[in-house]
Amino acid sequence: MIEDIGNLFHGFAVVLQPYNVALMVLGIVLGVIIGVLPGLGGANGIAILLPLTFSMSPTSAIIMLSCIYWGALFGGAITSVLFNIPGEPWSVATTFDGYPMAQQGRAGEALTAAFTSSFVGALFAVIMITLVAPLVASFALRFGPPEIFSVYFLAFCSFVGLSKEPPFKTMASMMIGFALGAVGLDQMTGQLRLTFGFSELLSGFDFLIAVIGLFGIGEILLTMEEGLKFRGNTAAINPKVVLQTWAELPRYWATLLRSCLIGCWMGISPAGATPASFMSYGIAKRLARSGRNFGKGEIEGVVAPETAAHAAGTSALLPMLSLGVPGSPTAAVLLGGLLIWGLQPGPLLFVEQKDFVWGLIASMYLGNVVGLIIVLTCVPLFAAILRVPFSIIGPIILVMCAIGAYTVHNNTFDVVMMLVFGIAGYFLKKTNYPLAPMVLAIVLGDKAEESFRQSLLASQGSLGVFFSNPLVGTIMLLGLIALFWSAIQDLWTRLRTARATD
Repeated sequence: MIEDIGNLFHGFAVVLQPYNVALMVLGIVLGVIIGVLPGLGGANGIAILLPLTFSMSPTSAIIMLSCIYWGALFGGAITSVLFNIPGEPWSVATTFDGYPMAQQGRAGEALTAAFTSSFVGALFAVIMITLVAPLVASFALRFGPPEIFSVYFLAFCSFVGLSKEPPFKTMASMMIGFALGAVGLDQMTGQLRLTFGFSELLSGFDFLIAVIGLFGIGEILLTMEEGLKFRGNTAAINPKVVLQTWAELPRYWATLLRSCLIGCWMGISPAGATPASFMSYGIAKRLARSGRNFGKGEIEGVVAPETAAHAAGTSALLPMLSLGVPGSPTAAVLLGGLLIWGLQPGPLLFVEQKDFVWGLIASMYLGNVVGLIIVLTCVPLFAAILRVPFSIIGPIILVMCAIGAYTVHNNTFDVVMMLVFGIAGYFLKKTNYPLAPMVLAIVLGDKAEESFRQSLLASQGSLGVFFSNPLVGTIMLLGLIALFWSAIQDLWTRLRTARATD
């Protein structure tokens, strides 16, 4: 432990060199821009900018690329709060309460809560990486297809059982998402499913296309129905909003801690930041005293998903460094960078490349601090965007959505599908069907199916594989408890009432 602390201080000495500090700031700014643009994403942004680092030393390169990652994590919340358009997949849950807050003139408060929660989640994960890397690495090795499916199963069950939406509408929305996630080429058998003769559907529906359409275009259609406004929303541009929000956030310490734990767990297991944000939001909605106000502009509904997403996104780097197993798409791109620089991820990396590993860990600390300072400084500026009339900002958002959809695969068909999803999102919102379960099923449905089928192949069709060891059995049991939580609560209430009458 003492040796690790000494190595960490050595890492800070490496990061604080002027050249590396400049790369850190540049990476944060580029990352925020990447996070704001719908459809681009942290993984794509890092992949595009990776060639710029080939002339750098590996330590300087990983500092810049990791800071692009932190900036993208921060930037994804900006369009989610201001325009109801998730800049990143894990920012979808942030729109549920962040956008209503912005509509109420509380955009500065929502952005400050999102940025600060992101920082707390990432800091918690970095501390965990620093202290418990060997233990966590051995834990991650235990995750095979059954364990991965059990994590997805828990995420689905948590959203259904802990949601306060009507169960029928939640299940119907999720089933539609599963059906959309099944479109395309079957990864296990190579057969086509639900393509109906359209070659463009061979690769299925991309999650980002669906999200941009359902949330971005759907919201534009709803706003147009209400009538175009030639004046902007009232948005308080008060520099003190950051301090005022900070004074309120300690009330949600339990939500912050719970979301950090959920995020780290989902990041270390190969589940990722998106299910972490949904699960954290669903649990917070169920446990909070003001749970019925979630979706109407509750600050706790912003704190929970942002904390979990950043904890998951940061902790996903741990299995990549210690085992060579990327825990997220961005970690996979960074893994490719390590191999290009001639570094082999794994336990020996901590011994043979101390400057690199501890420089990266130190950059996680400093990069998050620098990123928080940059985005919080710009909160009044971001909030002021809402003062622009929708008749002006609406077409700009539409163009941004179209560009974001096109850049996913450089395909105009994706732009058409974005518009189709937008119309579908409009009708779902008009009929009060929740979009969140559908989005969760689209993004995780194919992955859950693949893990499920791999598990059954390995067990020769026996469902007992999902209860074959304490780890997978415990996670599956938690999922079943979450699914039937409302029924369990009702039964418990009836038993207590019956005892009281006796």
